[in-house]
Amino acid sequence: MWDESRTGPVDFHCHLDLYQNMEAEYARCEAERCLTLAVTTTPKAFARNAEMARTRRFAHAALGMHPQLVAQRAPELSLFEELVHSTRYVGEVGLDAGRRFYPSFERQKLVFERVMMLCAKLGDKVISIHSVRTARQVLDVIERTGAHRTCVPVLHWFNASGSEIRRALDLGCYFSVNEQMLLVPRGQNLLETVPIERILTETDAPFQSDKTPGDVLGAIRLIAKAYGAGLPDVKDRIRQNATELLIG
Repeated sequence: MWDESRTGPVDFHCHLDLYQNMEAEYARCEAERCLTLAVTTTPKAFARNAEMARTRRFAHAALGMHPQLVAQRAPELSLFEELVHSTRYVGEVGLDAGRRFYPSFERQKLVFERVMMLCAKLGDKVISIHSVRTARQVLDVIERTGAHRTCVPVLHWFNASGSEIRRALDLGCYFSVNEQMLLVPRGQNLLETVPIERILTETDAPFQSDKTPGDVLGAIRLIAKAYGAGLPDVKDRIRQNATELLIG
């Protein structure tokens, strides 16, 4: 019997709740059978996203604590700790050492460490991780907390050296990639190192302003070119990767 859950695009990192009509975006992803990980930026945003995803087959809401908001939202960590028991999906979490957010970096590290310790302890979490200028530090936390042994870290827009990519592979990480990152040398280098079995597509919409959730065809074309594979085969492989993580 044909399983319709295994057709359609994969958007493993997007922000449906940042659209003016959030419900319409959830409905559109569902109608397009887009296997979607809808990340959130604060614990307070999770409940509404979880309600939107509750009756849908293809959209999954993730509980987040975005590093760029830690300076303002660190007190919500207690809410995160309460809610993390109710979901398999965590994101967006991580570290950001960009100039604008570096003043909160020490607090970010404390929050991220706590998040990953909780996930490691509970187990069976799929975690979408932000790592601006912090590839090594993020991998250190994953390894130190043991989250890679009980959960699946998915490195979102991972801009890293070859040795860091290989270390992430050794830790069992997956990689969510988008068209914009694959147009630059480091994104292309990532595809030269990572087997397609660890690749997922994403849009990071609406932060890629020219993309809507599920608009991953440009990324698929670049992935197919890098691996010397046909578009249908790449689409099927990425759908299989995502299905194994989100649906099982």
